[in-house]
Amino acid sequence: MKETLLINGAWRAASSGRTLPVINPAYGTVITETAEAGAEDVDAAVQAAAAAFPQWAAASGRERAALMHRAMDIFRSKYLDEAARLLTQENGKPLNDSLKECRYTADVIDFYADESRRITGTHFAGDMGATHSFILKQPVGVVAAILPWNFPVDLLAWKIGPGLAAGCTFVVKPSEEAPLAVLKLAQAFLDAGLPDGVLNVVTGAKTTGASLVQHPTVRKIAFTGSGATGQWIGEQAARQMKRVTLELGGSAPLIVCTDANLEAAVQQAARRCFSHTGQICISVNRIFVQQPVLEAFTERFVELTRKLRVTPDGLREPDADMGPMINAAGVAKVEQHVEDARQRGAQVLVGGSRPAGAEYSPDGFFYSPTVLVEVQPDMRVMVEETFGPVAPIAGFDRLEEAVRLANATPYGLAAYLYTSDVNAAFYAARQLQFGGVGVNVNDITDIRGAFGGMKQSGIGRELGEPGLDCYLETKHVRFAYQNPG
Repeated sequence: MKETLLINGAWRAASSGRTLPVINPAYGTVITETAEAGAEDVDAAVQAAAAAFPQWAAASGRERAALMHRAMDIFRSKYLDEAARLLTQENGKPLNDSLKECRYTADVIDFYADESRRITGTHFAGDMGATHSFILKQPVGVVAAILPWNFPVDLLAWKIGPGLAAGCTFVVKPSEEAPLAVLKLAQAFLDAGLPDGVLNVVTGAKTTGASLVQHPTVRKIAFTGSGATGQWIGEQAARQMKRVTLELGGSAPLIVCTDANLEAAVQQAARRCFSHTGQICISVNRIFVQQPVLEAFTERFVELTRKLRVTPDGLREPDADMGPMINAAGVAKVEQHVEDARQRGAQVLVGGSRPAGAEYSPDGFFYSPTVLVEVQPDMRVMVEETFGPVAPIAGFDRLEEAVRLANATPYGLAAYLYTSDVNAAFYAARQLQFGGVGVNVNDITDIRGAFGGMKQSGIGRELGEPGLDCYLETKHVRFAYQNPG
């Protein structure tokens, strides 16, 4: 696995020979090592992408679509199961969730393969003399795609799907904590006959990513990850006037009104709080329940939480509800948030500690699903993104109050509302300061709908038509002609 750099159609090791370990979070053990790309490797990958760009950009939409579809046929038949198993080993989610991610990855790329044949411009007659204008859409150029560890193949598809369809070429840097499944997806493109240099991969850590961000030939950066890193990328990109798409996480609220379908709200809230151990950018971080149903909601929510299965090994229990967190730092942050809440008066109704039992490796990164009540708006769990399996529940009287509390965060990625009142739904959907709002549903993602944040949750959109437009330049061609008479 040390030859994990894909540069100009060939796998190779880092020029320095340096490697990085990939850790299984369930056991704290090393799965394998991957190459740590240095500046020379990054430059070689970017130059390969730049050399491949003219040919790929000139290919027809039909040609690009055929190759992308062929790659996904190969991925599904040859690599998907293996990629899912690697995904479970490197980031801890139960196998069934890994399989779901890999299947959705292929669906996203297939969707954009079809969209590559629908990229059109427009034209219009001039209104000052004999002129006519044409609006062309052309690919941006070389793109750096920098990935998170929690959904590495899915969020890669969100970037290379529209980017390849548009005619861009790529250098991809997976997270050093979860690079292995990404390599299988890249291999499927090689098997499909993707021209050399169109898709390159450089494994590594922060210095690798920094070299890629600052490379002058890169024209766009597509990043999903932490706010601090995203802000640094934005600053660096501005120095060279590069395009950016930045998805930087959030602190999603879930509002439950008195007239909501309570059972559906409880079930779906539990799933959105604890799926992937709460390590999803659109995980529910804060729950606000209207006072008349607060007690009933809380009792049922605690009951469901107690039944969740935290598996010590997601390969052995593929249908478990949760696995480990990604690393010790993630566990420590959850512990700090829960302890801060406890010291300031919150009550822990369930969880609040690491799971007990000999089946859990003492070196694994586990934390039990946790429910807090009597929380205050200024507690860390209500202000910061916990990014772990913690569900703080607070009450509210009027919907306007719940919306105000929901908006009291620097983040603005996703919000959820459960109500049977159409007027309340429209009011909240307009007033909630988030890029996506789910009404009576706990997932705001759809391939056809734009995904992205407001405020400190990022810049730009992925998925849907806006996700494709982010990889296209708009060019105005104005043409003067003479009337033959």
